[in-house]
Amino acid sequence: MERNPLYPIFLKVSELNVLIVGGGNVALEKLTFLLKSSPAAKVEMVSPMFREETVEHARNFNVTMHNASYDPSFLKNKHIVIATTDVPMVNQQVFLDCRERSILVNVADNPPLCDFYMGGIVTKGNVKVAISTNGKSPTTAKRLRQFFEDVLPDNIDDLVKNLNEYRKTIKGDFEQKVETLNEFTKGLVNKKGNS
Repeated sequence: MERNPLYPIFLKVSELNVLIVGGGNVALEKLTFLLKSSPAAKVEMVSPMFREETVEHARNFNVTMHNASYDPSFLKNKHIVIATTDVPMVNQQVFLDCRERSILVNVADNPPLCDFYMGGIVTKGNVKVAISTNGKSPTTAKRLRQFFEDVLPDNIDDLVKNLNEYRKTIKGDFEQKVETLNEFTKGLVNKKGNS
């Protein structure tokens, strides 16, 4: 069986500078996805044209929009770039420019030109589950997201907060605390599996 070699991380995009190159349907999809998960993300967009819906959505989240063609100068001080244009040569240039500057880049629908993928995400309070199919099947990631939305209890955030408070009261060294919390939470998995 092939194994997914990607390393999952959760980025504080409110502290990073994100650039989306493009202003069409795919740009709107990526912007919506990013802001749904991280409403405080610091995002700029550059495109010679923007869909009206993209402009409205961007205004609601203080996204800076540049009505211009892509130029490498837009990469200054950026940490993450998402290329979404329908011009392969522009997307390729964005990829090459980002590589030259050590900027993480995702060229939409072009896995070989991606340092990362934007997978399915389930969020319930402080609990966030990210799903990856290694770029092979976004539809499967979507179905798994729907499954986890149904399976994760709505009160999972209360549990996380309560366990955080309980953790503060546990005595002993780090290993003892981990062992106590592991024992305490073991029932969560067993209960779910038996219902």
